Amino acid sequence: MKTPLLTLLFTLYSIFAFANTTQTNTSGSNTSISGGYTSSASNTYQSGSSNNTTTTNNSTSNIRSAPPTAAAPNVTNSGSDVCLSGASAGIQTFGVGVSGGKSFRDKNCERIKLSRELNTLGMKVAAVAILCQDKRVFFAMEQAGTPCPFEGKIGKEAKAAWEKYDKLRPDYNQYVKNLKIIEKKDKEEQKQITKEMTAMDIHTETETKKTKQNIDWQNPK
Repeated sequence: MKTPLLTLLFTLYSIFAFANTTQTNTSGSNTSISGGYTSSASNTYQSGSSNNTTTTNNSTSNIRSAPPTAAAPNVTNSGSDVCLSGASAGIQTFGVGVSGGKSFRDKNCERIKLSRELNTLGMKVAAVAILCQDKRVFFAMEQAGTPCPFEGKIGKEAKAAWEKYDKLRPDYNQYVKNLKIIEKKDKEEQKQITKEMTAMDIHTETETKKTKQNIDWQNPK
């Protein structure tokens, strides 16, 4: 009879002890959860002996959640006949995310479209002239022997005008470099020609002296 009674008292006391358990949760970008409970039990037997039990449990956790993604915007061109190109970028940290985009003009695309329109209207010289604003086209036209137009002049007249007003060329910097290379090469060739001519003169002079000596020996004075 005593044993069941003591077991019932111990069970009721344990229930009341666990009712005092506390736990605190704190959440945020970095979630920290802390909690703990303390329970105690005291048993007193009729014989006078006692049993005291105390249990303490504490736990702490730190949860770092993944940051959201900063998506770069999609930059599109409004219409198919527009010479624009788009670029976008984004960056994301645990605290801040930034993204943005911008469109850029494609001048080479604009130049080609303008040339096509001028050619459609029958303005072929003007169509070529606007393409000649690109230094690559200007150089290619010159290498092909068909220089770009210059104030209404074409062909040899345009070539002479571009040589006279060379600073107006779209490829002026490259043109100057090319001239220096050509000038250097011409000097090397001229030096080699001079060297060969000098050697020929020396050889001719030597042969002339030998011939003169032979003639004087055959016909002494």
